[in-house]
Amino acid sequence: MEKKTYYINLSSTEISQIKYANNDHFTIQATEDEVSQLRAKMDNMNDADFGAYMRAHVPIMAYHKDSENDAYDQGITEAFQMIYNLGDGDTKQHIEEMGVLGDHHM
Repeated sequence: MEKKTYYINLSSTEISQIKYANNDHFTIQATEDEVSQLRAKMDNMNDADFGAYMRAHVPIMAYHKDSENDAYDQGITEAFQMIYNLGDGDTKQHIEEMGVLGDHHM
């Protein structure tokens, strides 16, 4: 499959082939299948984030025993790893400087 350029804004979970406004935090080269995999990771992050939001409204649940937060953390790490793997030089450098993956992931 042919790889195309996509612009990623992870905070808004946007994936676009059109660069505009601030949607270009990260730039990747990916096939449609790879973009679908990244979209699934972002959707899982959103689901986990909503679960954490709901948990926040239950005062008897301890934060440190929150599986939704753990799922979100795992999802965002997986998304960053995939963006890193598919990213251009600037994207890789940006993620390395952020230090979100640690040395063992890259």
